[in-house]
Amino acid sequence: MKRYDRLLVLVPLLMLTVIIVTDVLLLKQNTRSRQYLVDINRIEQTLLRGEVPDADDYPSVTAITANDGSSAFYESDSEYLIREIDGTLYRFDYVDDEQQSNSHIIAVDVMLLVLLLVIMAVLIHIRQRILKQFAKMNDLPRQLAKGNLTQSLKEDKSRYFGKFIWGLDMLRGELEDSKASELERARKEKTLLLSLSHDIKTPLAAIKLYTKGLSRGLFDEEKTQESYRSISEKADEIESRLTEMIHALNSDFMQFSVKLTDFYLSTVITKINAYYSDKLSLTGTALELSDYRDCMLSGDPDRLEEVLQNIFENAIKYGDGKRISVSFSDEEDCRLITVCNTGCTLPDEELTHIFESFWRGSNTDNKQGSGLGLYICSRLMQEMGGDIFAETEAGEMKMTVVCRKCR
Repeated sequence: MKRYDRLLVLVPLLMLTVIIVTDVLLLKQNTRSRQYLVDINRIEQTLLRGEVPDADDYPSVTAITANDGSSAFYESDSEYLIREIDGTLYRFDYVDDEQQSNSHIIAVDVMLLVLLLVIMAVLIHIRQRILKQFAKMNDLPRQLAKGNLTQSLKEDKSRYFGKFIWGLDMLRGELEDSKASELERARKEKTLLLSLSHDIKTPLAAIKLYTKGLSRGLFDEEKTQESYRSISEKADEIESRLTEMIHALNSDFMQFSVKLTDFYLSTVITKINAYYSDKLSLTGTALELSDYRDCMLSGDPDRLEEVLQNIFENAIKYGDGKRISVSFSDEEDCRLITVCNTGCTLPDEELTHIFESFWRGSNTDNKQGSGLGLYICSRLMQEMGGDIFAETEAGEMKMTVVCRKCR
């Protein structure tokens, strides 16, 4: 803002400098011009030759009047000059170039000042309505990075940053909710671990007691067999507790927010096609989008777009880069969207695992990934009342998204 404020001072200074320089140059030019004297000298030469001059032939002379002895000869509303030519007095009415130029200079100065006022008004408007509003958001990324998520953003009346502010505030809200959910999940996990660890200690102590007695040969045959059975039962109890803990930790490690609404299929497909047409053109991958009949779907358009993006990114990462195609079909009350890519090397027996969390196939090689992309797709489609499945055919991977139509 300080640099911009310096610009607000610099602009009028530059404009005033331009006005002064322009006036000086125009005034200097005026001092060199006395056109009316030149025209009067030419008229005088014409009269001396016995010819009758016409005032219209001379741009600065408006009238030529000979003295007829009346007093009206000396009366005129304009500037005039009297000369005696060949024994007769003549009055020459003229327009002074300097006066005309001065009026032109004033007109130019007025226009430049008006222009300066308009420029200053625009610059001040930009400062107050745009830059000042942007300055309020300038510190937001740093505050978000520090975890200060409670202060919401207020939109200015000008609404220049309407969607931008709304999007940032929605991001802030999502981060705040995510932070709260993460803290709550951490609390639950800690409580669960403390509870299960306490539950495990009891059977573990019994196992240690039995094994110590067995190692020292303190039990008879019947007691020894009973100890073996007790050890097995306590081990099963510990295994059950561990299974319970793993299930609890695994089932709630991600939360998905889906806002169900009705939307047109084309709103999602148009965005996907626009983005990946440009992206794939850079890699030389052909993108084939089949014709489709638009329809209303039930779900979350943003989440469906996220699902298709994950599928496309997998197709780019694990395909051979030759072709990616999108086709559409209908089945009962659902619209099916199938994304197919060439170059699939995933074995058929691994297809049943690809939607599991943290699972990665044998075709991943050294490619980076978390094993969560398709798991997220599956969970999102379930939340929207749809489904997703995969199949391979003739070296091609086909991922089909099942979307429910509006009833």
